[in-house]
Amino acid sequence: MRTRVQAALLLFVVIAVAAFAVPLLLFTASDRTQQLVLARSADLDRFASLMDQAAATGDTSAVVAEARRYTQLYGEPLVVIDTHRSPVVQTGGMRAADPAVARLLDAALRNQAEHPGGALRPWSRGSRMFAEPAGTGTRVSGAVVLRASVSTAADDITRRWALVLAGTALVAVACTVLARAATGWVVSPLRRLDRAVGQLAAGLPPEQTRAGGPPELRQLATGFNRMARTVTAALEQQRRLVADTSHQMRNPMAALRLRVDALHTHLPASADRTYTGVTTELDRLETLLDDMLALATAEHRAGELTVTDDSDASCDAAAVALAQYGLWEPVAHGAGAHLTLQASLSPSPAACTDRELAQITDILLDNAIKYAGPGAEITLSCTTEGPVTVLTVTDDGPGLATEELALATTRFWRAGRQRHEGTAGTGLGLAIAEQLLAGRGGRLELEAARPRGLRARVVVPRAESDGADGVRGGGGGGAGCGAGGAW
Repeated sequence: MRTRVQAALLLFVVIAVAAFAVPLLLFTASDRTQQLVLARSADLDRFASLMDQAAATGDTSAVVAEARRYTQLYGEPLVVIDTHRSPVVQTGGMRAADPAVARLLDAALRNQAEHPGGALRPWSRGSRMFAEPAGTGTRVSGAVVLRASVSTAADDITRRWALVLAGTALVAVACTVLARAATGWVVSPLRRLDRAVGQLAAGLPPEQTRAGGPPELRQLATGFNRMARTVTAALEQQRRLVADTSHQMRNPMAALRLRVDALHTHLPASADRTYTGVTTELDRLETLLDDMLALATAEHRAGELTVTDDSDASCDAAAVALAQYGLWEPVAHGAGAHLTLQASLSPSPAACTDRELAQITDILLDNAIKYAGPGAEITLSCTTEGPVTVLTVTDDGPGLATEELALATTRFWRAGRQRHEGTAGTGLGLAIAEQLLAGRGGRLELEAARPRGLRARVVVPRAESDGADGVRGGGGGGAGCGAGGAW
């Protein structure tokens, strides 16, 4: 924004300075040209007067002497003739027979004065020809032609233009400094406000925006700081509530499970069904608490990555896929499904940590094994597509309807079929995966597989360096760490 504002102001400065400087330059050149014309016209009038006196007295010695002294002093040649076109005096090598001189002399004898037009410029060189008749009224007694050099006048114009341009440059520099100061005064508070808005949008406590600039911006900054404190406090309270609730309920849940397990030996056989239902619900509640804590952590991490630069994070997605395949293949086999791996042997660098990618892979494989059903074919693949690395989990299970695909990443959402069948799951798994990817600039794509099933694509930007770090910590996940199912 600052660049655009400065460009607009500088464009206005250039137009204003040009509107002042160009007419001044033209006026300076025209004024000096006019001075030259007036000076040479006065000289011609003097020689014309001398020639008129010589024609009346028959004595041309005065005009000859004056013409020679003039050429000797100023270096500008003269030609003076009488009414019979006979040269009275010729100086400086200029002759009446010269075609250009003869044309001007003929015009002067017809009582037509010749003064050159057009303003001089600094680059003008050479000379200008002036002609004037001698005599009074309509009586012509001779003609005078003067060839005036324009070098001195052009040099004067050059100096004057240099002064004008130097002043113009100083004005332009001063206006530029003022424009930069004015735009900085206005835009700097907006930059701080924009940075604070980005931090607030990421769920992080924004820095206090210093009041500065125009009164309207100072009032806006004050209002934003007040709003940011309120919103940040509310978000922090909400995050703490989720995290503290999940954490504080672990001990009561563990104690409750111990008591329920202790009661099992004292229950009659007829209570086995009730006991199984209680332990199943306890399992679901523990899973829900784990997933809520994982989601709160993922959201906080995504917010941090939005406003911080963690471009050094990288891993080998192919190695992560291989490690997770080794962990989940026995789980898939135990559930009656068949899990296969399709990954390149060459590194597939991804701009995220191996732990994050392993956690996302766990979520997708857990869902695929859980909901595709026995006999399902599940494929885990890893490819590089231009600027991104893609990890894909595909199954040939029942999949999701078109309208359900848009809702699959919604928190606590589960497909109607799973709710009716009572399939375990919290509906937070894909929401966690989406938050983890969002922090790294990636995305989760869900689409129907052909002829049936579901395809989940984890799209992560490629790491800047092709030297991937490999899998650290054994893939960062395990068969039992997948977050609760989402479809």
